[in-house]
Amino acid sequence: MRTPDELSLVVPAEFVQPNWQVQPGWAVIKVHGPLDFSLTGILAGIARTLAGAGISIFALSTYQTDYILVPETQSGTAQQALETVGYIFE
Repeated sequence: MRTPDELSLVVPAEFVQPNWQVQPGWAVIKVHGPLDFSLTGILAGIARTLAGAGISIFALSTYQTDYILVPETQSGTAQQALETVGYIFE
């Protein structure tokens, strides 16, 4: 994402350059897609569930699906919280 104020990249750790400001330690949850644009509330439901479990997220959306990044230290708790309300992990 590029704005007039910053450039944000999400990359594997091995691509990070020494002079970059980084926030390491994220796990990725991929929403099974492709998602039809008429669907609403998918990301909101996931975010609400994880917020209720005290887990902060970094969300990314692409043309076909959504990705939710959660702190690696909370990835198990995140999966459990989502499964509890009916989300399925493969």
